[in-house]
Amino acid sequence: MTQEEDKLTVVIVDDEEMVLTSLESFLDLETDYVVKSFKNPMEALKYIEGNSVDLVVSDYLMPEMDGISFLGEVRKLKPDVPRIILTGYADKENAIKAINEVGLFQYIEKPWDNDDLLIILRNGVERSRLMRKLQEKIKEIDDAYGELQGMHKQILKTFI
Repeated sequence: MTQEEDKLTVVIVDDEEMVLTSLESFLDLETDYVVKSFKNPMEALKYIEGNSVDLVVSDYLMPEMDGISFLGEVRKLKPDVPRIILTGYADKENAIKAINEVGLFQYIEKPWDNDDLLIILRNGVERSRLMRKLQEKIKEIDDAYGELQGMHKQILKTFI
């Protein structure tokens, strides 16, 4: 694995260039995440489909596709990846809708507090890392169980 493959990847989708630049610059300074930003949700979905992603942050209101619909598509592609919605509207009803519909990890209002944002993102990527580790361990256990079943059959053939 290369050093870049070892790093955690955060995808950010927002139709406002200033928001993307602000988040990218902040994360470049404060973290070692690989940050992939997109103004177009469809381009982001293509990237997410073909790459390893640890966290997705999306704006709520975008012209091509709203954030809830976009994060719903992300959920279909990568169900274990934490999804965060970023919005300039303090709309609790839509927050609840998003949490229920797309299994939202967090709801963040603009303007965000950088310290809070950093904690939320770190918690999200840590959750992603732990879920990946858990899946690896489950696969190891399944493989070992399959091997034990094969040995059990061989023993039965030998003695029966």
